Amino acid sequence: MLSILLKSLYQVIDLLLSVYVWIIIARCIISWVNPYPYHPVVRFLYRVTEPVLGPARRIIPPIAGLDLSPILVIFLIYFVQNLMQYLVTRYLFF
Repeated sequence: MLSILLKSLYQVIDLLLSVYVWIIIARCIISWVNPYPYHPVVRFLYRVTEPVLGPARRIIPPIAGLDLSPILVIFLIYFVQNLMQYLVTRYLFF
């Protein structure tokens, strides 16, 4: 019973991380077209991603006007997803 609950929790977390990656990608695409800053979608994308991208920008500042922080965050999300998958398959399901 506990293993089913943990597997379900893993799947939900994995799905949420995947959705967050797509939200970051959407923000990057929106930033290329200079959107209207008060549009609800633009405000949502910035409000949801800035708490993660802001600290990442301090680690990797923009280089020649190119913001590489989304790449760092996406790599970290994929790292966390792979680590979770390894731990779940290794220790939860023999």
